[in-house]
Amino acid sequence: MPQIAGLGHVGIYATDLMKMRDFYTRVMGLQIADEDLEQRRMVFLSSDPVGEHHEFVLMEGRVTTDDAKVIQQISFRVPSIQDMRDYKARIDAESVTIDRIVSHGNAFGMYFFDPEGNRIELYYKTGFPVPQPHGDPLDLERSDDELLSEAMELLHTNR
Repeated sequence: MPQIAGLGHVGIYATDLMKMRDFYTRVMGLQIADEDLEQRRMVFLSSDPVGEHHEFVLMEGRVTTDDAKVIQQISFRVPSIQDMRDYKARIDAESVTIDRIVSHGNAFGMYFFDPEGNRIELYYKTGFPVPQPHGDPLDLERSDDELLSEAMELLHTNR
């Protein structure tokens, strides 16, 4: 059976991204690992950006109606690419729709929604420091070596 290796990071929607960015950096002491304030309106935060690229993500887009979106995603790290494949089979067997499977360069992520509509990500860390946000479609049918080689190539194209 595949196993969860731990909680990877949490992302939340924010109404005032800059106010939240200020609070989590200035008051809470998190460091900005990467951000896209122009297009995606995202801030990637970490207590140790070298050891863990991001542990917390802020993304503009909080809705303040009865349908409030509070959780952007809940991410769980898996210890191997094979665990991602095994989880994909289990998720498919539950008839849960997988939203997307992508290479972020620094990680491979698989996204889907829990029964209450919360976005879940299972991810495998590649160890390559590729700037974020980044996301190319990923085919888990390919070999580990092929997937990792492609992720490593992103280091050269994104520098």
